[in-house]
Amino acid sequence: MEALAGKRALVMGVANDRSIAWGIARALSQAGAALAFTYQGEAFGKRVEPLAASLGSTLLMDADVTDDASMEAVFDRLGQEWGGLDIVVHAIAFSDKAELSGRFVNTSRANFGRSLEISCYSLIDVARRAAPLMTDGGTILTLTYQGSNRVTPFYNVMGVAKAALESAVRYLANDLGPDGIRVNAISPGPMKTLAGAAIGGARRTFKHTGENAPLRANATLEAVGGTAVWLASDAGACTTGEIVRVDGGYHVLGMPQAEGL
Repeated sequence: MEALAGKRALVMGVANDRSIAWGIARALSQAGAALAFTYQGEAFGKRVEPLAASLGSTLLMDADVTDDASMEAVFDRLGQEWGGLDIVVHAIAFSDKAELSGRFVNTSRANFGRSLEISCYSLIDVARRAAPLMTDGGTILTLTYQGSNRVTPFYNVMGVAKAALESAVRYLANDLGPDGIRVNAISPGPMKTLAGAAIGGARRTFKHTGENAPLRANATLEAVGGTAVWLASDAGACTTGEIVRVDGGYHVLGMPQAEGL
């Protein structure tokens, strides 16, 4: 059965075919949802267009989450083309790569502000614009990481940004719940993505978590996509304000497995 048949989903943040957002988009499509995509700039647009086409989507829009006019254009077009919206996938985050290594205490004021604006405030802005289109309720999903609540080497300011994002998920869930709109975050462990590669020590982190998670494996795009389908479908009807971990169980550990000591 197509759990999302007739649903309309906006996916924001696909960079390439290894993006977590792409894994989610593919799963939503397989579950029957119609898709629209945003990208930022011509270079990313060229990457996203063939991926979107492979899922039968022709609704692609350039979007800059730091620009009000750009965001207004996106949601105006969605209203004109679709008349409504059921699902939003927010997979957008940013930090200066130079500040994802070294010491957190050296975070610059400029990068702190920009990281929080793009990685957290953009979800609030997107939710505010999407909600009027979700006349029959809906689902808003974002992506986070355990560096939000546990110190993770090199994650630095992104850990603070993700902590703010997770708090925003809870407040948005409370605000939008009366409208039948559910807001949740998916928290995969480390994954081999373009964004993940920007973080210092990414390969070692991926190897360590895969070797020590209870399932002895890192998350896959299929697992994250399946979780998104559950949250967006009727099966997730009573789930909101949650941080759903898809990390092979790594978050339950207090120290490495015995064989790794």
